[in-house]
Amino acid sequence: MIPELLIFGLITGLVSGFFGVGGGMVLVPMLLISGFVMKEAVAISILQMVFSSTYGSFLNVKKQLDIVYDGVMLGIGGFIGGFLSYFITSNISNAGLKYLFLTILVASILKILQTPAVHNKKQKVPSKGFLILIGSCIGMIAMSIGVGGSIMLTPILVGFMHYNLKTATSLSLFFVMFSSIAGFISLSSNSQMLYQEGIIIGGISLFGVYAGVKLKHLTNLVSYKKYILSLYLLILISMLYKMYY
Repeated sequence: MIPELLIFGLITGLVSGFFGVGGGMVLVPMLLISGFVMKEAVAISILQMVFSSTYGSFLNVKKQLDIVYDGVMLGIGGFIGGFLSYFITSNISNAGLKYLFLTILVASILKILQTPAVHNKKQKVPSKGFLILIGSCIGMIAMSIGVGGSIMLTPILVGFMHYNLKTATSLSLFFVMFSSIAGFISLSSNSQMLYQEGIIIGGISLFGVYAGVKLKHLTNLVSYKKYILSLYLLILISMLYKMYY
């Protein structure tokens, strides 16, 4: 099992760094296919996200210092929501969490499809309170299904608030750092965390994160949008396959 976990970690880290995601939407399906149940996969995924999102955010801030303020506001909200995620996981079944994951994934694919890679609209300047509110709502849902939240946050930032796609994914990863730490505390305090598997995957994922962030900044926006859509569709197909075959 350890070799599999190491491979999962490298793949998840690369995806996390390149797409600005926590990696849960990649890691959770892989863990389910390898035999873990949904709530175990969620716990492992959250601990992995603490590793990958923290390191990936550090690398992004070195190149985009202007994301810090918005990232912190979203992160504060994500921390609040992530800390409250236990109330969802403790009251919804494994099957219910899977359907919630699929619903959010489909909605995100549709929104990204509708949004141009390069905006011709001026970026909106959101208030501090609005960013915290958005972060709280997304953090609570995201941590309950073992994803960092970028799968929901990126379409909102790009589609409704007109952020540049790469800036949105950098902000999303910053958000994931806060929400995953809160989710980790929440699950650990309720004895639902799988430490060994999470540390193995999270530790090795750092190598993938470094490569992913470097590749992201070398990719043009039009191609980047296509890669994001391809990732979302691949995850959707893998989840449907696991549930119905």
